[in-house]
Amino acid sequence: MLRLALLLILAALPLRAEEVVLGLSRDRVAITATFEGSDILIFGAVKREAPISEVPLDVVITVAGPSQPVTVRRKERVLGIWVNTDTVDLDAAPTFYAVATSGPFGQVLTNTEDLRHRVSIPRAIRSVGAASMAADVESFTDALIRIRERQNAYQLLENAVALDEQTLFRTAISLPANLTEGAYRTRIFLTREGRVVSQFETVIDVRKVGLERWLFTLSRQQPLAYGLMSLAIAIAAGWGASAAFRALRRN
Repeated sequence: MLRLALLLILAALPLRAEEVVLGLSRDRVAITATFEGSDILIFGAVKREAPISEVPLDVVITVAGPSQPVTVRRKERVLGIWVNTDTVDLDAAPTFYAVATSGPFGQVLTNTEDLRHRVSIPRAIRSVGAASMAADVESFTDALIRIRERQNAYQLLENAVALDEQTLFRTAISLPANLTEGAYRTRIFLTREGRVVSQFETVIDVRKVGLERWLFTLSRQQPLAYGLMSLAIAIAAGWGASAAFRALRRN
């Protein structure tokens, strides 16, 4: 059904240069109190006015969360105690970043195109102002990438984009539970011999909803009320647990 729907869309569109027709399984992710992560299916097709080229086509898909400044600290053992020795402030790093490709990254995108479009994970992190803070800024960037890879916040998914008959493509991106609210920029690149021949961009909206949204808004707009409510809930929970324990002891 998915393939048939994409082919019908292609047939209905006017023929122009080779470009992307994109679909998303969902363009909005709702974060609730019980949110444990989500999978986004990204699928699409390539519409073209000329016959399929003998040079194979590749697809690169990126999903980037909101970017924020990040402070990275280096710890060293001094006299048996771990202490912070160096600190670097990175200008902006995406809170979430995933790259999915139809082949090995180094084959589907040249270094020049990566530099131009900032596709790879290291190039998605901006550290222009950090050069004056440490001589080895790259080591701090690498450390941030390793930490966020362990948290599943940064993902390099090589050979994860299925490309059928050089026309239909699809992949799935796994979103972790600790998502940051905001617009998740989604880009699709069509490449040949490592060079970008076409690109498409859209946005996935990630927002807190329900009780989670109400508590988040209250904590930001009325911090005093939020603090008092949290204290009252903690006191009530403690009293309830104590009462239940006393009742069990009497029985």
